[in-house]
Amino acid sequence: MADENKTDDATETAVVTPEASSDAPAKAQTQAQQPVQVKVEDAGAIATYANFCRVTGSPEELIIDFGLNPQPIGVPKDPIHVKQRIIVNFFTAKRLLSALQMSVARHESVFGVLETDINKRVRPGLQQQKGGSGS
Repeated sequence: MADENKTDDATETAVVTPEASSDAPAKAQTQAQQPVQVKVEDAGAIATYANFCRVTGSPEELIIDFGLNPQPIGVPKDPIHVKQRIIVNFFTAKRLLSALQMSVARHESVFGVLETDINKRVRPGLQQQKGGSGS
């Protein structure tokens, strides 16, 4: 019974808006703009954590590597081991970019702006510790 619940929870519905061709008639474009629901089965997906990513590519596709940087401040002494590699075409990359931008904007609207510079996030805490210990 637990497996049945897991399978039900793992199936989600994603809303996808198909891209319309510029040669299609206006009526067909209007129909194509309507969202389509696609079922997604993610029961076999493997989740891993990454705090490092590298993007490289070719004229046809992007290669996105994910890994764990055990020393996020400064230059790591040991090499970062890539644990996951995703290869996508530029159309998928652009849709991914749009989805990530929307998700980050939604997060920032609720929790505040994300500072990506680690030195700006860490230094205020260090300055408070230095100032607090001398008082």
